[in-house]
Amino acid sequence: QVQLVESGGDSVQTGGSLRLSCTVSGFTYSTFCMAWFRQAPGKKREGVARINNDRLTTHIDSVRGRFTVTLDDAKTTMYLQMNNLQPEDTAIYYCAADLWGCAGKFREDDFRNWGRGTQVTVS
Repeated sequence: QVQLVESGGDSVQTGGSLRLSCTVSGFTYSTFCMAWFRQAPGKKREGVARINNDRLTTHIDSVRGRFTVTLDDAKTTMYLQMNNLQPEDTAIYYCAADLWGCAGKFREDDFRNWGRGTQVTVS
């Protein structure tokens, strides 16, 4: 059974930094895509950053240069380093994982495995 568990969410001031972690278990595939999504109150869930098994990454325009997605050596923990946080970054952040690569995958429906989310509040 695949499990994804996020951690690291917190309340920070504008301009602050946080590092989110997503630990994956039961997901032992050599080719995969993992991603961070976020959902702000009253808004749809949106993809923020993604990384594949080769550590190729994509970041959406609004976070590029501020957020960085990485994968640990064992490929069991994905991180999202978030710098210069802004109030518009306030959301619940979710991690997601699926088989095969990341090509064409950045919608909620593209991922079958999800964590329960961690709250990030910027004020």
